[in-house]
Amino acid sequence: MSDDGVGEPRVEDLGGGLYAYVQPDGGWMINNTGMLVGRSGTVAVDTCSTERRTRAFDAAMRAVSPGPVHTLINTHSHPDHTAGNGWLPGATIVAHEDTRAELLAMAAAPPLTGIFEPIDEGSLPPAPPFLTYRDGVTLWVDDLRCEVRHVGTPAHTTNDSIIWVPERSVLFAGDLLFAGGTPFLLSGSVAGSIAVLQDVIAPLAAETIVPGHGPVCGPDVIDDALGYLRFVQEVAKQGVEAGLSPLEAARECDLGEYAGWLDSERIVGNLHRAYAEENGAAPGARIDIPGAFRDMVTYNGGRPLTCRA
Repeated sequence: MSDDGVGEPRVEDLGGGLYAYVQPDGGWMINNTGMLVGRSGTVAVDTCSTERRTRAFDAAMRAVSPGPVHTLINTHSHPDHTAGNGWLPGATIVAHEDTRAELLAMAAAPPLTGIFEPIDEGSLPPAPPFLTYRDGVTLWVDDLRCEVRHVGTPAHTTNDSIIWVPERSVLFAGDLLFAGGTPFLLSGSVAGSIAVLQDVIAPLAAETIVPGHGPVCGPDVIDDALGYLRFVQEVAKQGVEAGLSPLEAARECDLGEYAGWLDSERIVGNLHRAYAEENGAAPGARIDIPGAFRDMVTYNGGRPLTCRA
């Protein structure tokens, strides 16, 4: 165990130059990343939330391959996957055009305070993607085709992409999937996430999935996520009909089989998004995100959310 109370990061060899970098316990701001290693160097899939964690990821990449980290792909704009971008100054940073826009907007916005337990972010210069795409781009690692695809609709965020390696049946899913953790749709769409999992992710029939958080897994994680998302929609529907606020509906609902998932307080943020959609908002529409986070803290007994990053 590391000195922050969670497990040590580990590199999992997926075969043929593909690696997952898994950070236990996969909670708030403790994400997974990936490595695509070829003869000319390494492509990184995402970075980490703090300087300490990104330095460790960088060291792990260089232990796998002495070549340069020449390309960095961001799967979406959330800071646990992008804050460390500036630690890899020699890499071409690639992402969807809306990932760049969101990162620039977040840099100009006041920070949320009092929401999470304090962490030592270190010193990480902002580094938004500077090579962007609208639909996707094909990346070649030697002769291995890696398809970087925008999923087409708001889901986890408004700007999610996947990295699909068809020859190896390996999918780097970003935060479209959490293994053993509660999905989080506050800045995306519950309905959109269901559509993406059904219509984009499941048809790939990936044998190996690297989720944004949690252990490397197989396709069963997709059905688990869909079950939870439909549960959120049903709670939202009943809550709207009963005149309850999202926080009240969260307090009254029984999480049942999902109660043991990590970061279960995300039900509150997810209900804020599901309520907006139940009331006719488009997927990804702007809602009161700071207010939703404050409700999550209230649901958590007034305590900041646990974050060991």
